[in-house]
Amino acid sequence: MAVLTDRPATPARPDHRAARTLATRFLGYATLVFFGLVFLYPFVIQIGNALKTEPDAAANPLSPFPDPLTLAGFERIFAGTNFPLWLGNSLLVTVLVTVGRVFFDSLAGYALARLRFAGRGGLFAAVIAVMAVPGVVLLIPKFLVLNQLGIYNSYAGLVVPLLADAAGVFIMKQFFESIPVSVEEAARIDGASIFRTFWSVVLPMAKPALITLTILSFQGSWNEFPHSLVSVQDPDLFTLPRGLADLVSGSLGKGTQYPLKLGAALLATIPVAIIFVVFQRYFVRDANDGSDKG
Repeated sequence: MAVLTDRPATPARPDHRAARTLATRFLGYATLVFFGLVFLYPFVIQIGNALKTEPDAAANPLSPFPDPLTLAGFERIFAGTNFPLWLGNSLLVTVLVTVGRVFFDSLAGYALARLRFAGRGGLFAAVIAVMAVPGVVLLIPKFLVLNQLGIYNSYAGLVVPLLADAAGVFIMKQFFESIPVSVEEAARIDGASIFRTFWSVVLPMAKPALITLTILSFQGSWNEFPHSLVSVQDPDLFTLPRGLADLVSGSLGKGTQYPLKLGAALLATIPVAIIFVVFQRYFVRDANDGSDKG
């Protein structure tokens, strides 16, 4: 008859894996918070100085706390500068350029992605080459062309050269190539023309790319400074970047003028931030819908 003996229980080993995972996660979040604060601190300084008095901002420019808090800087922006005029010019130019880029870049991207014509590969290579050229290299040729066409120092000179860009064409072409050709073939069997197929069938499916292009176009045209520098000289045609550069150069006289300058820069940042937040939400939603359908 076999005799059963009790064996001593094996001592439980401490689970280091959970502790290591928790420590790694904590370190990752701490790193994100640190770099987030580093990036946010200049904006906090900007807001704080915009709400300071001129002596307080000059004495304590790196302090985010105004003492005393005042809106005198913003009052001077609207009463003592041409900020409302610059804002109106920027809104007009930005809206026209954004709408034009979305339309023309989409047309060009669709043509390069779907239409078969002689020189299509060379044309796309030229688009890629333009993306590699620094914008500053084109400033003098751009000035000469605007002057030759007779649209220098006008709203047309501010808008027309920016109505299309190589990066937008590239984005739209790449996205259109990801759409199945069978969708367009079904539309053409029903008698739809090329433009009708593009406008009613393909373009609605490219909503994520369109939103991306809208964000980039709005931000780029709103912050565009070099182009306005070579396209206009009339102060009544200045956009916000050109007007802010005029303020920074000391057009209001002596002194640091920190509350006025940083307040104007803060107001100029708000529209871009709103557009980015609003359209980013739709972009994430549409991208997720597309991935679920796929």
